Amino acid sequence: MSKEDFDLNAATIESIADAASPAIPIAAMLQEAEDLYVWSQPDKAPLVAAGLDWTLVDSLPARTGACRYAQSLWQQQYQSREEAQREWATRSPEAYALRDELVHHFLFAYRNAPDLLAHARRIAEGAGHADMVQDLADLAVLGKANPAPLETIGLDLAQLTTAETLAEEMADLLARSNGERMNDSQLRVTRDKAYTYLKQAMDEIRRVGQYIFWRNDERQRGYTSKYIRKHSKSKKESTTEQ
Repeated sequence: MSKEDFDLNAATIESIADAASPAIPIAAMLQEAEDLYVWSQPDKAPLVAAGLDWTLVDSLPARTGACRYAQSLWQQQYQSREEAQREWATRSPEAYALRDELVHHFLFAYRNAPDLLAHARRIAEGAGHADMVQDLADLAVLGKANPAPLETIGLDLAQLTTAETLAEEMADLLARSNGERMNDSQLRVTRDKAYTYLKQAMDEIRRVGQYIFWRNDERQRGYTSKYIRKHSKSKKESTTEQ
């Protein structure tokens, strides 16, 4: 249902130019939207009389579902990136060790072949994760094309195949680990737009509700954010104690 809500509202959501990042946790926002939809039902007549476009209330379930779906997609990407980072931290020491070992062997094995030695030295230059991954691939290619000197020093040529395979695996892992920068992620931008689309409706409904029930604390309370009330109270109590 959330995906259907998102698909139905996708064009409107993507058209939002100035999207805001969530001011409160998305889970709290979604629950408040559902609560607001229920809370406002018995107040339809006075809300509409005060100028509220009731279609905003009717649209709350779909806007909520769209935001929930967009958040799920973003969270999935975020978790995937974190998992890749953990795997990189576990496996990269092995990759670095193999690269360093092969460079050590190549520089010795090709010491009497100037061209090959120069190539090996170029591979050994540079630093960083991406460079290490490329080094593994380059060493595998160089070694397979010129195996005799390596065999002479007793190098197990199976290590070249290992380096080639590891380079491919680590390249993919590094790409997933880096992912898109969090602030630039398209999924995050879409999530922020879906959040803004929901917030626009909630803000207007709450403004009208607070206007109508300005002398009725019980009814007005339903047109304010429970999360903000709770945390504002906690902050105020903490400040008072200090």
